Amino acid sequence: QVGLVESGGGLVQSGESLRLSCEASGLYFSRYVMTWYRQGPGKGREMVASITSDGGSTNYADSMKGRFTISRDNAKNTVYLQIHSLKPEDTAVYSCNARGPPGSRYLEVWGLGTLVTVSS
Repeated sequence: QVGLVESGGGLVQSGESLRLSCEASGLYFSRYVMTWYRQGPGKGREMVASITSDGGSTNYADSMKGRFTISRDNAKNTVYLQIHSLKPEDTAVYSCNARGPPGSRYLEVWGLGTLVTVSS
């Protein structure tokens, strides 16, 4: 079965750190570009960070640079998002996305997300 399952969210205090995980199943994971998105209450979805299929290159939204780190472990079919110095405005549902190369059986897959709530 094809899918992405996020975990690691929860209620945290402002200033704390958190590591989110997204585990893939049913995909040739090492061929997929992985991206984290988030959607805060009353806001649109925004890209947080992406990482190439081999993990050799990462890209961050300008507003996310410095406190967010994306990484992946292809042996575990998992992509991670480390968030430091959490702020109340980081409260959001964080979702992961997988995009495959042309010709992939599954070109794009989304997870359901994990909720991060940051209290002040």
